[in-house]
Order: sequence, then structure tokens, then C-alpha cells
Amino acid sequence: MEKLVSINIKSDFGFLKKPDTNDPIYLTFNMIHKPSLLGIFGAIIGEMGFKFQEKGKSVEMPEYYKKLKDLKVSIAPLKENGNFAKTIIKYSNTTGFANKSEKNEGDNLLITEQALVAPAYKCWILLNLENETESKLYSYLKESKAEYLPYMGKNEFSLWWDNFEEYTCEVLIPTGEFQINSLFIKEETVKDGRVNVRFHPGVLSITGNKYMYFERLPIGYIESPLFQYEYREFAFTNWNLKQDYVLPESYPLYKLSNNEIIQLF
Repeated sequence: MEKLVSINIKSDFGFLKKPDTNDPIYLTFNMIHKPSLLGIFGAIIGEMGFKFQEKGKSVEMPEYYKKLKDLKVSIAPLKENGNFAKTIIKYSNTTGFANKSEKNEGDNLLITEQALVAPAYKCWILLNLENETESKLYSYLKESKAEYLPYMGKNEFSLWWDNFEEYTCEVLIPTGEFQINSLFIKEETVKDGRVNVRFHPGVLSITGNKYMYFERLPIGYIESPLFQYEYREFAFTNWNLKQDYVLPESYPLYKLSNNEIIQLF
């Protein structure tokens, strides 16, 4: 039996590191993404995460990802335009692991990081209650239980969740204008509710409290020896979209019992 549920995830700060950034500053994604969300769920139900690998060894897929990678989720920021405030944090990392190199041995590693301020997201999860792991996740989310303390990208940024809700849902085939209440994967550019010429990702501020937000986000891992992120282009907007707006066939829309429309991916 499948059950669609949602929770609101919140933290005072967050750091969702972009892997393609390095010195002099580590940058963060603005939106929480699916691999990070699966890691949070893995911590909640007590599954093991990534292990440190000795040099020359391939990265082993963590237990939480093996068990949860097929989950369908949807995400929306709990902020009107989706763009969270950010701050810069500087600190000295003196742990042996951080300085474990011939060049840095015995030295302090100076870190500069960009951090999200008060990130908060609504997350929908489609769970198969006949699956032992997913049934356990359902119970833990509903009862606000966790085996390990979940965090927003770093141990220092602990998170909590509330507002557990359950829904019935059905696949939606648009027959007129519609609005998507979650992030959605876009294959065509969105502007003013219609297909338009392509423009670069970013935030477009529009009068009348209308907004569009775009970000290239991880949707999973490429399961190779390097275990790198697989990316998609996402959008978030309160514009109505027209019936003929092209959405990926493999990521359908769902209409919920509270009339929200989301895309599960």
C-alpha cells in the first residue's frame, strides 16, 4: 500500500555543499536536494552513511542510499520566493582528519563557508508501507522519532521536523492552466506562464509578488567509482503554467487531496 505524506523540515542554519567549489570559499546549494533529503531520512531510521575510504579504494554506496534511492519525493521551500538568506562563516578546523595530508600535517585548516540562514522546506514522500524500511520511516516521521540526530548538511546544524500530514493523490494530466506547488524539473524555459526563449538560471523578481526561481540540483548519484551527483534543472514559481507547457514524462504531476499540485521525482 502506498501512502503520500509530508513534513516541514527546519534548521537555524544549513550547509548543502556544492562539490564543484573549493578554496577560497565553500558554497552551498539554496534548496535541499534529494540525495541530502535521503541522508536525513537515513539518519532518522538509523541507517549507516558514507564511510571514510582509504586512498585508492572506490567509494562504497551507503546503506541508507541502497534502501531509499527509489523513494519518490517532492520539495518546496517554506519561503515565498524560495531564496534563503546566506551568511559567511570562517573557522579553523584542527581535526586530524581535516589535516590528514603530508602538506597540512600539524597545521590548522582555515575554512570559509557560505551557510543558509533559517532554511525550511516542505517535503512530500511517497512511501510503500509494505516495504520494511519505508514503513519504518513512515512511523518515525509520524511519531517524531529519530535514531540519529539529523542535520542540515553539517553536524553543527541540527534540524527538526513538524506538521506531519497524509494525503490521497492521483496523477494529473493538465487540461487548462495550472500551478505547481513544489519544485519541478524543467525541460523548457518558464516565463509568464508560457514557453519562452531560454535564459540563464537565477532569480527573476517580478512585480505583483510573482516570482520564478531556478537552480541546478542533484537528483541522485551516478553510481560509478567516483559516486558523483546526477543533476537536473529545477524551477519554482507561483505563475500559472499553461496546458501545453512541456514537463518530463518520467516525472508526472500529482494532484493531492488538499488540491496542491506537486511533481514527484
